[in-house]
Amino acid sequence: HPVASSLTAPGGQSSHSRAPSRGAAVTPQRETVVTHIRRSVVLGTLRPGEKLREVRLAAELGVSRPTLREALNLLVQDGLLVQEPYRGFSVTSLDARALRDIARTRVPLDLIAIREILDDTGGRRVQMVRDVWDRFRHLTFDPDPLIQHEAHVSFHHGLWVASETTMLLRLWPVTEAMTTIVLAQDQATH
Repeated sequence: HPVASSLTAPGGQSSHSRAPSRGAAVTPQRETVVTHIRRSVVLGTLRPGEKLREVRLAAELGVSRPTLREALNLLVQDGLLVQEPYRGFSVTSLDARALRDIARTRVPLDLIAIREILDDTGGRRVQMVRDVWDRFRHLTFDPDPLIQHEAHVSFHHGLWVASETTMLLRLWPVTEAMTTIVLAQDQATH
């Protein structure tokens, strides 16, 4: 199906490797920055609302400021970071209302995906879900919390991919970032 083949397959490339779809070539240094920041948010070492110190971060990761900024801008596009004029970049922070809105929105979208999967009488979509479940099941107890997180998010992405619903697939990057922020904020609270 053209929709499923035009997107990153669940369990294939990691979720942060969407950079090529934005028209920019992936560079190892930029990918390192994206992975580092995503890991830091998932692990709670970068907390919601925390400001990123560009000079320190570039030195810590051994990358140039332009490379760092490219990576930070990709994470802004994904919703994981926000950029404020003259204030720089910080981790997205959500208030209680935003958290409720995300939950109220995501559940019906997941149900749309499930309905579409179950409407496939040939069973191909259900098999896609079984495949994504098998990948999730093997990674859910990995000792690396980032791998656990990405496996969980990849499972939900796999449901949306299996639904072959164009609009859900277009909404996925924002949904993924908001899910990551919700989980990070929950971890920071506890």
